[in-house]
Amino acid sequence: MLEQFVTGLGVVLQPEVLVYAFAGVLIGQLIGVLPGIGAITAISLLLPITFHLDAMSSMIMLAGIYYGSQYGGSIASILLNLPGTPSSVVTCLEGYPLSQNGRAGVALFTAAFSSFAGGIIGVAIVVLAAIPMTTIALRFGAPEYAMLVVLGLLAASLVGTGSNLRSLAMVLVGVALGMIGADATTGYYRYVAMPELADGISLVSLAMGLFGVSEIIRNAASRTGGVTQPKISMKDIFPTRQEARSLPGPILRGAGVGSFFGALPGTGAAIASFMAYAVERRFSRFGARFGKGHLPGLSAPEAANNAAAQTGFIPTLTLGVPGDAVMALMIGALILNGIIPGPRLMVDEPVLFWGVIASFFVGNIILLLINVPLIRLWVLMLRVPYQKLYPVIIIMICVGVYSHRTSVVDVVLTLVFGILGYLMKNYRFEPAPVLLGFVLGPLLEDNFRRAMLLYRGDFTIFVTRPISGVLFAITVLLVGFSIYSAIAQRRRVRARNEATTQ
Repeated sequence: MLEQFVTGLGVVLQPEVLVYAFAGVLIGQLIGVLPGIGAITAISLLLPITFHLDAMSSMIMLAGIYYGSQYGGSIASILLNLPGTPSSVVTCLEGYPLSQNGRAGVALFTAAFSSFAGGIIGVAIVVLAAIPMTTIALRFGAPEYAMLVVLGLLAASLVGTGSNLRSLAMVLVGVALGMIGADATTGYYRYVAMPELADGISLVSLAMGLFGVSEIIRNAASRTGGVTQPKISMKDIFPTRQEARSLPGPILRGAGVGSFFGALPGTGAAIASFMAYAVERRFSRFGARFGKGHLPGLSAPEAANNAAAQTGFIPTLTLGVPGDAVMALMIGALILNGIIPGPRLMVDEPVLFWGVIASFFVGNIILLLINVPLIRLWVLMLRVPYQKLYPVIIIMICVGVYSHRTSVVDVVLTLVFGILGYLMKNYRFEPAPVLLGFVLGPLLEDNFRRAMLLYRGDFTIFVTRPISGVLFAITVLLVGFSIYSAIAQRRRVRARNEATTQ
């Protein structure tokens, strides 16, 4: 496989192919910065442009747009609390507080380096473990997916910075919102108050409202009218030595989580970034620092979403099974070039397969080389008075939300969710678990109902199958550990209060 990878690398480094790789990552980053646009819109619009290209060049360019947008989405998240892509929602939790504390340059560099490291780790896993990971992914049936989602939903209660009970309540709110629309099994409409909601609530609308619009309302309601940082110095964009030592562990854990979820059909980078953040917050010794600008909490999801972007091509290329809508477009691009993805692709088209894989390695290096010099330019955005940014940000949000489904109702819902997000923050309810519940809820429902149909309502199937049984045991341990931690923390607080009164 290493020999094949080197052969693919030689193909990518040809000047004409390298130009398309560079163009892809650059376009992807620029589009990722725009709130709500995302990789799927960019690829949909640019797919006709690639018709005159050969299969190799078109796939390399489209893949570059995909993982380039993953990093581009983190820029607006860090600077303005506007998630450019669904996977960059988690970046807001730590990146924006860092920006408010005058460390936007450090946050952007950490995001760039973590994305680069996660991408490279993802490429290495694709090269070395594509076939074994495909075998594991094929073992995941409806019971395994259902238990995996249950584990993810419980882990989501650890994403928020407030109490676990409040976060769990927000997860349930997200699950309820995800049930709006047509039933995937029967086709009946559920909780559809108007025809425009027949396809459900848009994830872009929900994310833009809860994070972007709510932040604008909060800043408009404050006396200063927003946070401006005219004194930001870009002399030192690098983390301190102590902070740098704390990053390798989160990056490796995040890349591992991202690689795993990226290889599973139907998950994707958004779920991977949420799960990486939850895992990092649970295993960190500094849990109280999360939500206040903690660099490990920023690096883990950034490494995860880029690793997932790379390993997402494993089921797409080797099985012909798209992991998400973006991967479905990739399959469409291959079919348009007369190539059918599947188990024979690695044998019948080895140059194409390994050329695309090698382009991930080259593309991530290009992204790092582009972004580090541009950090100063991005931070200059914060020198603009926030009051003057209001109209531009609102227009960007409206354009992004409307372009997703060309629906005016989505724009109105974005405003409603913005007001809801503002009220949630005021009453100490975190919006991030709502997003994860919204994403994972339909996935849980579909796989649970499919498992019940296949196994005739036998609930023991979730315990008797090996993988689902292990996931069930981990879920029980997580619940037990969370209860134990809550009791232990309450006892420590009580003992501290008693010592103070004495």
